[in-house]
Order: sequence, then structure tokens, then C-alpha cells
Amino acid sequence: MRIIVNAYACSPDMGSEPGMAWNWCVNLAKHCELFIITEGEFRDKIERALVRLPQRDNMHFYYNPLSDKIRRMCWNQGDWRFYYYYKKWQKKTYSIAKDICQENRIDVLHQLNMIGFREPGYLWVLSKEKHIPFVWGPVDAKDKFPLAYCEGAGIKTKAFLWLKNTITKWQLSHDERVLAAAKQAAVLLGASSNSVRSFKKYMGLDSILMNETGCNVINDKVESIAFNADSKSIELKSSNTFDILWVGKMDFRKQLGLALKTIATAYHEDIRLHVLGSGDAETYKKLAAGLGIERNVVWHGAIPHAEVQKLMQECRLMLFTSVAEGTPHVVLEAIANGLPVVCHDTCGHGDSVTPDIGVKIPVKNPSESVRMFAEVLENLYMHPEYLETMSHNCKQRCEQLSWDNKIKEFLSYVTDAIKK
Repeated sequence: MRIIVNAYACSPDMGSEPGMAWNWCVNLAKHCELFIITEGEFRDKIERALVRLPQRDNMHFYYNPLSDKIRRMCWNQGDWRFYYYYKKWQKKTYSIAKDICQENRIDVLHQLNMIGFREPGYLWVLSKEKHIPFVWGPVDAKDKFPLAYCEGAGIKTKAFLWLKNTITKWQLSHDERVLAAAKQAAVLLGASSNSVRSFKKYMGLDSILMNETGCNVINDKVESIAFNADSKSIELKSSNTFDILWVGKMDFRKQLGLALKTIATAYHEDIRLHVLGSGDAETYKKLAAGLGIERNVVWHGAIPHAEVQKLMQECRLMLFTSVAEGTPHVVLEAIANGLPVVCHDTCGHGDSVTPDIGVKIPVKNPSESVRMFAEVLENLYMHPEYLETMSHNCKQRCEQLSWDNKIKEFLSYVTDAIKK
């Protein structure tokens, strides 16, 4: 099977969108020949990594580069100017894809990333012209940010999120190109249950739930990351502290404030919250001091990936408080390390975390989240055997979420689409 993959951001050894696209392509190339169109910011990384891959002959890269100025707009969330240039990039990508189709027999056109629904690209147009099945997704099409969780955000941020929610609902209902792309898709993949509901609610379309990322690819093998539930349990039993991990950028989406208030509510002297990530730590340190828990919080900052994995293996659980995500890779890494997860029941993490490996609470408002998170932590603190069982269950869940399983499922849908 030959597939053109539109992957604007693609890079090895990265998280977020670039890492997702790379992992997707690396694993899909074990089964198919890929013609991958990408922007090229990470071209050097791609070229170095390709020589080590046995499936490299199935991965043909086509670069469509932008200026550094436009690249910075892409990674500066909230800079809406990027969409103007991104649309132009998609038009050129359409031309590149059209040339590839003239030179090769192509079976599928796959719009992979960026995963946001706002810019569907133009492969769907090529699909109509060439009568080649079009696959879109996984697509992040959740319809709103829960504004109740703007507590502590500035007026500009609140206004921006309100405007974004309004525009999002309008685009899901009325944007002609988004609707046309979704209807043209022979396979439409929703990146979360939220997205699946949006496609049905606003477009009347059925979509398939498939989170955009999977368990880590290490040395081109799908495997658990240093998974050793038995040794983990022994370490935890001998620990004098009840260690909880929080990982993320320190902004309002990630809701670190909820985690700090939860620790203060479910207070025990031996609880330690390990905070990893970049951002405005001083603001949250002041909040911790005001809550009287400064001695219960360990501030690690941004640390190397290997050290994050080590902490995952040493902590009792992950408290993931974010309310607006795709599928956070850090949650899948926690699962792969046998670390139970406590989180909101929303977005991709809500789909990934099952009752066997963690606890989910509904998204309502900040005070309710603190109350419910605190109840969960108190229960797990008093019953550490629950955590031990969850930790052992993570191995099976990791296998279910593996890239190998994801790609096999994806190919089954694509094969059916080709037959039709």
C-alpha cells in the first residue's frame, strides 16, 4: 500500500505534534510505502534518524520549508497569524502531492497533522480529483475550553478563550472547507471522545475514536519504557514519603493550581508533590506557600527525559490536572512506567486511563475538581494496595495502547476504505 502523508510537523526525539507524526510514520512504514510531505524545520534530525531505520526505504520525505519567523508563529499558541501562512503551505503541499500522484500509484491520501480541525489542508480536493480514498486524522475537534477553569487567568486570556470557543463552534458548524474535508473522508478519525462527539453534534458525521499517539517507540520497537512493576512495588514500600508526580507547562490549561490545592486539602505530612516542567514557577511557589504546603512540594523545573522516566518509576501516582489537551504523551509514558494516573475525564487522557490503572473525575469547576481529587488521593493514601494493583495493570494497558496495535487498527480501516 502506498500512502501520501501530510505531516506538517515531524521529528524524531520530540514530543507533541512532531514526535506524534514521526512515531506514526515510522510504525506505518513497517507495513506501507510512505510519501511524507513535511515542513522541514527538523530535516537534519530526520535525515540522521533515517539511516538507522530498517524501514527507511519505505519513507520518502518531501520538504516544504517556511521561514524561521513563520515557524515561531506556529509554536506560539494563540498567534492566529500563523493560519494565514499555514493555509498557503497547505496549498503548496497539495501541488507536491499532485506531482507525487503523477509519478506513483497512490492508494491513500492521509492528512495527519497538525491535528487541529481548523485547517484540513487540500488532500481532500486531490481525493475528489483522483478518486483516491482520503483519510483525515486523528483530528482534535473538541468544541470548547471549559471557561470555569479560567480562575486566576488574566482578562486578556479569558477574553481570548471566550472568543476561541465562539469561533470554534462556528467553524465546526459552518466552515465550508472543514465540512467538505470531513465529508470527503473515507476514514474520519477523532483524536478523543470529545472530538467524536463534536463531529456528530456539529456535522452529523460518524467518526472513529483513535487517540493520536501511542506508547513510546524506542529503538524502533514498541515497548514499555523500563517497565518493571515488581521492582517498582518494592521501592514504593520502602519509601518514607508518599510521592506524587505532576508534569506539564505551568500555564492555566495544565491547572497546576488545582494540584497544589488538592495537596493542601488532602494534607498529610509525608506527601510530596514533584512538579516537573517549565513556566512561571514563582507564581505557583507563592500559592504553595500561601497554602502552607511549601515543604510538601519539590520543584524540579524542566529536566532531561531520562530523569522524568526515573521519577515516574519512583513515584506512587501521577496527578494530571489538565482540562484541555489532545492525547498527552506524558500520560502514556506514565502508564508505560507502571505509574497509576489520576486525572479529569476529558480529552485523550480520559480515553487512555481506565479504572484498572487510575481514577478519573468529571470536569465541572475548580472547587469541585479540588474536592474530588482530594477524596481520590485520600482514599489511595489510605489504601496503597489499590495503587499496587493499578501499577501491575499498567503493563496490559500499555500493550493495548502500543503503536503496533494502533497501526494495525488504522490499516484495517484504511483497507476497508480501499475495497469500497
